[in-house]
Amino acid sequence: MSKIQFPAWQRPHWQPGSEEILLQFYVFGKFQAGRAPSVDYGSEGLPEGMELTSHHHTALRQWEGYPLKGAVGRMFKEDAPEAYKLALDAPEVLVVRGRLPDAGDTGYLRDTLGVLAALLDVGGTAILDPQILTLFDANTWRQRYLVRDGAPIRNHLLILCDGEEQAGRHWVHTRGMRKFGRADISIRNIPERDIDRAGLLCERLVELEALGAHFTEGQSLDAEGLHGGLVAHLGGGDEDPDFNNTFVEFRWPD
Repeated sequence: MSKIQFPAWQRPHWQPGSEEILLQFYVFGKFQAGRAPSVDYGSEGLPEGMELTSHHHTALRQWEGYPLKGAVGRMFKEDAPEAYKLALDAPEVLVVRGRLPDAGDTGYLRDTLGVLAALLDVGGTAILDPQILTLFDANTWRQRYLVRDGAPIRNHLLILCDGEEQAGRHWVHTRGMRKFGRADISIRNIPERDIDRAGLLCERLVELEALGAHFTEGQSLDAEGLHGGLVAHLGGGDEDPDFNNTFVEFRWPD
């Protein structure tokens, strides 16, 4: 039976720049010896700039940044208890990570996801994607990413909606855009009635960025039905507590 292959799409809005793509995943399991069959998924292996390191889980637990402990570990246990148990019980952990130059297509993502899918075929039981704060069991990961003609861009990201300090106002924001070498999106001051509308706008903005677009400081954005539109403001960085990335922020008009 043929397996679904990951596509690589062109980024029509892309122009050469200094942006950097970051990918990082943890794969938990007990792995068979030999090369994982990533070619079955359209991948010739990890792209240049990515590395795979193998660790005994007992040793990894001693890392200061071990992802299954502390508040983050408790969040994974609450959100995905079955995947958390599979990950916690796994004797081995493969860490797949790297920084890549910005690219005009997503071949790098196809090749990396193909390796992850192949690792699930040779003993992987769970995958942690720390950029979107999500722990998957093998079947859930396959259902999300092994989609004929490719998973939608939003599946690669986390889109959140939180309350603002001002009553009745909300904040829609993303995590994970470093996978595309782009800033995350932040939309603030959203009234209750416009949450769905702002969420759809957020999806459209991340799709544009995933296709290579940039936003610049002070750039105006027309949005149907919003008087005066929206204006982009840039901020953040790798140490930003909300994004661990740069961000583009828009304020919904009062």
